[in-house]
Amino acid sequence: MSEPMSIDDLVRRAVAARPDAAALADAPNRESVDGGDPIRLTWSELDARIDGAAAALTDLGAGPGVPVGIQLANVAELPITILACFRLGAIAVPFPIQHRAHELRHGVETAGFEVFVTTNRPDRPDQVDAATATLGAYGAMAISTPSTEPGPPVASPPLGADIRATICWTSGTTGTPKGVPRTHGQWMASSSFQVNELRISSADRILCPFPVVNMAGIGGMLVPWVEAGAFLALHQPLDLQVFLGQLVSERVTYTVVPPAALNMLLGNTELLDSLDLSNIRTISSGSAPLDPWMVEGWQERGIEIANVFGSNEGAALLSTLAAVPDPIERARYFPVPDRPGVEIKVVNLDDESTITGAETVGELRFRGITVFDGYVGSDGAEFDADGWYRTGDLFEYVAGDDPPRLLKFVDRAKDIIIRGGMNISAAEVEALVADHPAIVECAAIGFPHPDLGEKVGVFAVAGPDTNPPSLDELIAHLRDHEIASYKLPERLEYVDALPRNPVGKVVKPDLRQVWRQPTTTGSEQ
Repeated sequence: MSEPMSIDDLVRRAVAARPDAAALADAPNRESVDGGDPIRLTWSELDARIDGAAAALTDLGAGPGVPVGIQLANVAELPITILACFRLGAIAVPFPIQHRAHELRHGVETAGFEVFVTTNRPDRPDQVDAATATLGAYGAMAISTPSTEPGPPVASPPLGADIRATICWTSGTTGTPKGVPRTHGQWMASSSFQVNELRISSADRILCPFPVVNMAGIGGMLVPWVEAGAFLALHQPLDLQVFLGQLVSERVTYTVVPPAALNMLLGNTELLDSLDLSNIRTISSGSAPLDPWMVEGWQERGIEIANVFGSNEGAALLSTLAAVPDPIERARYFPVPDRPGVEIKVVNLDDESTITGAETVGELRFRGITVFDGYVGSDGAEFDADGWYRTGDLFEYVAGDDPPRLLKFVDRAKDIIIRGGMNISAAEVEALVADHPAIVECAAIGFPHPDLGEKVGVFAVAGPDTNPPSLDELIAHLRDHEIASYKLPERLEYVDALPRNPVGKVVKPDLRQVWRQPTTTGSEQ
C-alpha cells in the first residue's frame, strides 16, 4: 500500500495486515450505558461495519466535505460512525453525550451540519425526539440512529492529508465552546508521535476510558489504534470496578487513568495485589499535576506512568520513561519536544520576547504539522503575528542544561489568583494541597476580597475513611513545604466531587459562583 494520506488509509492498511485479529470491543456493562449488547469485532468485521455505516450516512446526504453531527455513548457505534465519515471524506462533528440543547444549537450554528446521528439511551430514552425538536429549527435536518449492520465495500473518494476530518469542541470552561477543525494530516501527525514515543504496536491492547469526541479520545486513542492496527476496548463513563475488570480480562497493555485514581489505587495495596496487572506496560495520565511519589510507586511495580499535556488544537507534550527516566522528574517536567515539523517557544507576555533561560515564566506557543489552522469563524487571534499558536498555558524552562532540556508546567495563563497584586499559581497550590494524604483531589480558586481583590480558596475531595484536615491543619501542612505565606489558602470547603465538563476538566467558574459574595474573614473553614 502507498503512503497513507488519510485516516481511512490507516484503517484499510490494518484490515489488510490483520483481518482476523481482534480490533474493537465494548465494555461488559454496555447495556447499562447504552441499552445494547456488547459488540466484539475483528478488523475485517469492523471494516464491514464501517462500510455499512458509510452507506447509511450516504443515504442521509453525507459525502465529501459534508459535516455530520454525532452524539453517541462511548460504544462501538461511535468510532464506527466517525471512521465511516472518514471513509466518505465527510467531516465528523462529535459531541459529548452530556451536551444538551444549548450546546447542540451552538454546534449546528458553528459547524453547519445537516446530518445528525444519535440514539436513545437508558438515561435519555427520548434523545432522538429531543434532538429532532432542537435541531428541526435549522432546516431539513436528517436525524438517524447509527447503523449497526455490515455492508458491501464502499469506495473512498480521493482524500489528501489536508482534507478536513473533524470539528471538535474546546472544553468550554470559559465562554462558549469553540469549534476546532483538524485535518487528516494533523491527526495523523499527532498520532505518529504518540505511537513512536509510547511504543504502540499491533501487539498492544488499549483500553480507552475517554469519550471518542476530542483530542484525548480521537488523537490519543482512536488514530493511534488504527495506525498501529492494535486492539481497542472501550470504557466510559468511568466505573472503577468495571475498568479494573477490563484491565485484567482484556489483558490491557496501555491505557489512561486520571491522577487521582492512580493515587488512590497505589495507596490500596490490598486491591492492587489482588489484580493481575502483569500485561500493563504504560499508563498515561495528565490534566493535573502528577504526584512524584505516585509515578515512582507505579514504576517500582514495573509500570511506566507517562505524563501527558495536550489540547484539541494540537499542542502536545509527552514525558515518557525513555525521554525522562527519573520518575520524580517525569512527574514534574516535560522534555522539550524533538519532533520533525514541530516547533515550540516560551514567550514573555509583557513584551512578546522569546524566553531562552531557565526559571522565567512565559506562555508556551506551538507551530507545526500537528497544530490546527484556527477556530471555526475565528479572526485569527489564537495565533501571534508569526503564526505561533497561543496555548494560554504558562511554562518555564528547568535549570540544569544548556540549552534547556525540560519544561515545567506552571498554570493556565487565565488561572492565576491575584492577591494584593501578587500572582499565585492555582496549579502550584493544588499540587501541594493534593500532597496531603487525606485529600484525593482539589481545586484552588480566587474568591473576592474588598481590600486585596482576591484571596486563595480551596475546594477539596477527601479520601474515603480518612480524617480530612481542617483549614488550620492544611495550612500547617503547606507551611511544611515552606511556601510563601501569601499563597496559603484562607478558605476551605469539602465537596463530594469537583464539577467537571464532559472531557473531564474542572469547571472553576462553577466553584467561583459558590463563593461569589465578598468576605473579610481571615481563616474560614
